[in-house]
Amino acid sequence: MSKILCTICARGGSKGVKNKNIKPLLEKPLIAYTIEQALESGLFEHIVVSTDSDAIATISQEYGAEIFFKRSEAMASDRAGKLDVIRDAFVRSEAHYDTQFDYLVDLDATAPLRIVEDIVKALKQFIQNNNDNLITAMPSRRSPYFNLVEVDKKGKVSLSKKLDESIVRRQDTPKSYDMNASIYIWKRNVILNENSLFLENTGLYVMPEERSIDIDTELDYKFVEFFMKEKNVKK
Repeated sequence: MSKILCTICARGGSKGVKNKNIKPLLEKPLIAYTIEQALESGLFEHIVVSTDSDAIATISQEYGAEIFFKRSEAMASDRAGKLDVIRDAFVRSEAHYDTQFDYLVDLDATAPLRIVEDIVKALKQFIQNNNDNLITAMPSRRSPYFNLVEVDKKGKVSLSKKLDESIVRRQDTPKSYDMNASIYIWKRNVILNENSLFLENTGLYVMPEERSIDIDTELDYKFVEFFMKEKNVKK
């Protein structure tokens, strides 16, 4: 049976929304939603939170996550890459639990609208397709072939991507997706040795827009709160 590690990376410093990882969302800390989803999935040997914050660590443990290290200053800085932080947690976890994990699933604490079914189905798809890694996304609202533009150093405006033939309807453009920073999955050798999300055998799990909001600003936070309230009313 495969051994699967779940990591949740949540540093204390947040510029878009102050203390967002533990800010109450409908009276529950934001990170609690992700921890509860991971626990409910029943997929993981361990659910490890990587953080530099004592407050995040305490709350994470209260909701059932495991904390056995404090993230270094270098890994908690604005310059630290997400992939490096996740790899750091993976390496520390293998050493701490004295085991080798087959797969790593990282769940972003700022994507509370995902559901357990997304985690289960993304992992199932990843294993069935024998991907090296997997990312999640939603169908893009704007097409880089039709209505996304770039401005070069000289001020020239052009479409982000061009096709050989002219496109007059957005519906005729190739399918494109917006990454939603919700679920990431890797094979062990890939997380340890690769430094890019986009590989020859990267899988894509598509989620609907209503479960794909990544909280990065106060506006995102307010929208998610509103959406969750509406969802609860329907229940």
